[in-house]
Amino acid sequence: MNPNLNALHPYPFQKLRDLFASITPNAAYKPVNLSIGEPKHDTPEFIKTALTKNLSGLANYPTTLGSAELRTAISNWLTRRYGIPAPDIDKAIIPVNGSREALFAFAQAVIDPSRPNPVVISPNPFYQIYEGAALLAGAEPYYLNTLPENGLKMDFASVPESVWNRTQLVYVCSPGNPTGKVMGLDDWREIFALSDKYGFVIASDECYSEIYFDEANPPIGALQAAHQLGRSFDRLVMFSSLSKRSNVPGMRSGFVAGDEKILEKFLLYRTYHGCAMNPAIQAASAAAWNDEAHVQENRRLYVEKFRKVTPILQQVLEVDLPDAAFYLWARTKGSDTALAQRLYRDAHVTVLPGSFLAREAHDVNPGEGFIRIALVAPYQECLEAAERIVALS
Repeated sequence: MNPNLNALHPYPFQKLRDLFASITPNAAYKPVNLSIGEPKHDTPEFIKTALTKNLSGLANYPTTLGSAELRTAISNWLTRRYGIPAPDIDKAIIPVNGSREALFAFAQAVIDPSRPNPVVISPNPFYQIYEGAALLAGAEPYYLNTLPENGLKMDFASVPESVWNRTQLVYVCSPGNPTGKVMGLDDWREIFALSDKYGFVIASDECYSEIYFDEANPPIGALQAAHQLGRSFDRLVMFSSLSKRSNVPGMRSGFVAGDEKILEKFLLYRTYHGCAMNPAIQAASAAAWNDEAHVQENRRLYVEKFRKVTPILQQVLEVDLPDAAFYLWARTKGSDTALAQRLYRDAHVTVLPGSFLAREAHDVNPGEGFIRIALVAPYQECLEAAERIVALS
């Protein structure tokens, strides 16, 4: 067996199951699960229709590059959303089975094991796939703590020269998980300059990009930032997904776009990996990328929940509206794990301890003393959960 498997940590939700193993939740309440970032809004009917109308595609082997129809829909969306020239559908876009598998596979394709002691940099707390991808690619993860003291930003200036010299890949997540922090143009300028100097690849995880609160001010994306700064997409690849945008997490549909030379090699990797997208899913995905009305309605539902729930929780927790995404990153008055246990036991509300999403780095676990609350449940459930949390305090 690959010895690097021994370095993997239990996934946060396995830790959560273990944390609750001996607890019987209050049967007087119906359960409300706000721990996992799984969208609960209804899947739009037109996406279901497109899926069922194209089931005949199950009789065909799909190509790894996907259909021209899907890649064209994605290219058009990128142009509409970010104001960039249309990316080449044959060279700059690859459909993937959700951003999760692509984020993992990307490290396996990018990391050069012949170079000594490769490093992969990620935010901390972080989406656990970044760490697992680094470890199984034979690289050393290096964590940049995102704390309130530094504005929840990755402090690139704190990375030693010796680490930059070994860095081959940097994962960034904007809007961030779990903090909801959005990188600004100056942040992109800084990391682009570092990539120019040290030659590492940037993997920009943008799966939450379409969940935001001001229709006039959507989060800036990596390709958009590069374009605004007059740059090419060299050493830059973005990852996007329909899961959150269109409420179809079960479809496992997303894409990668950016540096054509890198994507040429990544496509070769994926051809051997055997991860082509189901033709019916491709057709439904094209329909989803071509429509914005359902995305705007989806945002409206989140805005409604956040504007109501956030001030309620502010009565007992230190929490602010995030820049974007659908999480509240709330500071607790004591142990994050103890609070999660209490909420589950006494209020039948499930939240995720922040320490489960982070690693101890630079003498601190930056997730300790926080809980992540995913406002993915229906409005009334989120509201009731907030009221139960306040009543317990």
